[in-house]
This record gives sequence, structure tokens and C-alpha cells, in this order.
Amino acid sequence: MVEDPKAHSADDPKRDVTVAHPDSSDVPHLFIAGDTYTILLTGTDTAGKMCLIDMHVPPGGGPGPHRHDFEETFTVLEGEIDMTIRGEMIGAKAGQTVHVPANAPHLFTNATEQPARMLCICEPAGQDEFFRAVGVPVDERTSTADLSDEDERAQLEKAEALASQYDTELLMDTE
Repeated sequence: MVEDPKAHSADDPKRDVTVAHPDSSDVPHLFIAGDTYTILLTGTDTAGKMCLIDMHVPPGGGPGPHRHDFEETFTVLEGEIDMTIRGEMIGAKAGQTVHVPANAPHLFTNATEQPARMLCICEPAGQDEFFRAVGVPVDERTSTADLSDEDERAQLEKAEALASQYDTELLMDTE
């Protein structure tokens, strides 16, 4: 069998290897709607192919229903998360991975009394930029921001205004 020399691209030594630590001050920690998201890999790091986000979800945390035009995969590292995907609830515990296909309506909630932690891969990248545009920078992976009701409303309004630019649709909270 003759190998096709075009089957694989050559290594691009101009692209750097990225090493990120979720507890480092060198990575952005962003407070968004009660959760803290740490951007480990950006679209810049991966030539736009994907981004990787470490998610700290406190009890009662999680985003409202939404959908987006990209693939999203969650691996629960600690705790438990209730995910509602296409109206069906799926309980995900530490060690489990859940893949959400592009455009599938979904949300997740930490319905327990303990914080949960997940890794989220978005393919292609872009969600990292949305979170940077909307989130409030905080010091650490588990830090929160003390937002007033007015600040929380402003953050939600900003997310609603920017969502379509990042291939995301925020849905009515009916699921």
C-alpha cells in the first residue's frame, strides 16, 4: 500500500505547545451568571479548532437554556450536574462525559449542596471569546464576583446582545 504524502499535514513549528494550569493567575478566570469559568485553551492556542474551559459550578449554578452552532462536550471532574438536553434530563456524575450536538437546546444545573467542576470542550473555538466579552474577571478558579442585581441584569443584557455574534441563542427559561 502506497501512502498518500498529502494525507497528513506537516508539523507547524510556528505553533506553540500550550501548557495551562487551572489554578494559575496566568489564565483568565471569569465569573458568569453565578459560575466561574477558567479559559485553559483559546482559539488562538488551537488555530480556532477548539477551546477548553474549566467550569466551577456552585450549588444552584448553571446557565439558562441556550443552544449554539458548535459542538460542546462536558466531562464532570467533581460533583454532579443535571443536564437537560432537548428536554430530556441527564444526571452526570464525576467521571462521566456528555456530548451536546450543535444546535441542541440544553442547560445544566448543579442541584446538589456541593460545588461541581467540569471541563468543557467547544469545537470550533469561539465560546472562549464570548465568555471573555461577557464575564467579570476574578482572581481564582473558584472565586466569585459580588454583583449587585443591577450588575447581574447588565451582564445578562450584554450576553443577550452579543450571543448571536458568537453563534449562540439564549432561549426562554421554559425547559
